[in-house]
Amino acid sequence: MQTSENTIVRKQLAWRNFKTEILVVLAIALIIFAKDMLAQNGIRYIHQERSLYRNILVTEDTQRRCLRFTITSRSGQNQSCRFLDQPRELVFPYAKMSLSSLLVQDQPQRILIVGLGGGTLSDTYSLLFPDTEIVISEIDDAVVRVASEYFDFKETDKISVDVGDARVFIKRQGLRGEKYDLVILDAFNGEYIPEHLMTKEFLEEVKRLLPENGMVLANTFSTSRLYAAESNTYREVFGEFFNIRMNGTGNRVIVASMQPLPDQETLVSRAPAIRERLEQFGMDITEFPKLMSTEITWDTNQRILTDQYSPANLLNN
Repeated sequence: MQTSENTIVRKQLAWRNFKTEILVVLAIALIIFAKDMLAQNGIRYIHQERSLYRNILVTEDTQRRCLRFTITSRSGQNQSCRFLDQPRELVFPYAKMSLSSLLVQDQPQRILIVGLGGGTLSDTYSLLFPDTEIVISEIDDAVVRVASEYFDFKETDKISVDVGDARVFIKRQGLRGEKYDLVILDAFNGEYIPEHLMTKEFLEEVKRLLPENGMVLANTFSTSRLYAAESNTYREVFGEFFNIRMNGTGNRVIVASMQPLPDQETLVSRAPAIRERLEQFGMDITEFPKLMSTEITWDTNQRILTDQYSPANLLNN
């Protein structure tokens, strides 16, 4: 009897080892295939590693350097990019849509950014507000190292990084009574937002960090199957918000404020005053008020996301 059980255990271990070997071979083959595909498009890998949480890859072509967290060559998987000749100019429309939040609140004294990526948003806000404190919550210390080495990210007396889970960090900050004028949610794991950073309970913890004139900004996808549920969740916690979408991109930016949102006339009137400051990033802020809508264009009957209900299988496009 004992011999039979030992035989079964050995077969199970052998099968597990075989499956592991197959997965390793497939992963290597996928990396080689992805490199070949990118090479055909004039893109080369300049760094690659597997961290505790994800694949981290840095690619470069003749125009830009990019950070990605997937090894496939599908479009839209770059997490952060910068132009080699114009590093200040913003590559992604979502970053420009994010800056349109300055039409709601234009003097943040303290900013929290969830998700570092290549450091694009922290660099941009630091240039705009050199005296503002910027705190970044990033779960992966490898991302911090890669951003520093390949994207010129630097911690300073005004810019600091807390390495750890943002949910834990925000919870602790709330218990300590810390406040941030602007909280930017920009955490992605390669496919979509980590599900524990999408729920009603999490957003309520974020809300506790906001002073009476505070604002939250979230980078999400307009093509996600959770679009309606996500929208209902933000509306449940923050009430009316600006839904910012731009043609030609799958991103959308949510801007919610503790104060009543300005109307279209006010947004338009504020734009010229900051237009010149934002031109260095390759954008014309006067074009953005028309993109900032509070209209509800989704199914309001969709169930809100909670810690008990956040279906990860729906996160993909």
